[in-house]
Amino acid sequence: MPLSAVRLVYLPNLYPHAGMTYFLFFLVGLGLLILGGSWLLRGAVDLSLRLAIPKIIIGMTVVSFATSAPELIVSLQAAVEGYPDLALGNVVGSNVANLGLILAITLFIGPINVRRSFYFTDWPMMMLASLMLYGFMYADRRLDAWEGGVLVVTMFFFLIYLLKYQKPAVEEDDLRMPSRLPLYQTVFFLGAGGAALWGGSELLISGAEGLARYLGVSDRIIGITLVSVGTSIPEMAASVIAMIRQEKSISVGNLIGSNIFNILAVLGITALVHPIAILDERLLSQDIYWMLGIALLVLPLVFIPRGLRLGWRDGIVLLAVYTAFLYVSFS
Repeated sequence: MPLSAVRLVYLPNLYPHAGMTYFLFFLVGLGLLILGGSWLLRGAVDLSLRLAIPKIIIGMTVVSFATSAPELIVSLQAAVEGYPDLALGNVVGSNVANLGLILAITLFIGPINVRRSFYFTDWPMMMLASLMLYGFMYADRRLDAWEGGVLVVTMFFFLIYLLKYQKPAVEEDDLRMPSRLPLYQTVFFLGAGGAALWGGSELLISGAEGLARYLGVSDRIIGITLVSVGTSIPEMAASVIAMIRQEKSISVGNLIGSNIFNILAVLGITALVHPIAILDERLLSQDIYWMLGIALLVLPLVFIPRGLRLGWRDGIVLLAVYTAFLYVSFS
């Protein structure tokens, strides 16, 4: 029986330290998600190198899918177990965190020069996916199976486009690709990573839902803050490490790609398995506008103050917006 099927909300009736237990479940689950995401990322990147896939494609597809795996597992588990606000809040909060927090931290490490092809392909797709989600949810306050199917099909065609037509969109240094792992290690990282993600999602959902009930806050708040930041840690690790190694195409492509994957793949697959209905109206009247707004904000930041370049000043702006998002969410 999955751990999340145990109703931890009744623990306060059993002993007074239930809050610490919820938090411990959350931390252990988060640790397993980070470890599983790291292993899956390592195995997936090695597999892509074996197939001789260009680095920008690795960043936009393989790395993005691997680092979005925690969001997929958590959102799917939450929706199936009857916590739709946690499922949707996780994705919306993760998308805001990817740009407002993780991209900001990445830019503090070093600037990124962006080419026009990057701006005309990847950013518009992120905005299109965001607007599609908004349109589907605004119509009837839910994401049905057929709408999830549309999102997944859109993701499929976007992947085909990337693999066939996408050219390098971020200026990158001429560095040697990392050496490949032995095949048995690649298989281990892929298998163990998937298992750790599953176990971590079980514990994290249990702890997050228990904390929400124990602290008297909504699933939405837990979803767009604790859970979203927690499941975004693989993106942060992948992007920061990529910047330190000067693999800027993987760093930027991972963040933009993760936002696209979160909407088209994570919510699309989740809705196919179990429709997502909004319980807390603020997800649609407030949070999703933050997601759209911070994605749109990348447009002027790319050109101001220096054309086709993101630097530390842009990082400050993004971090300030994310801080404002958290403040308004808790108000």
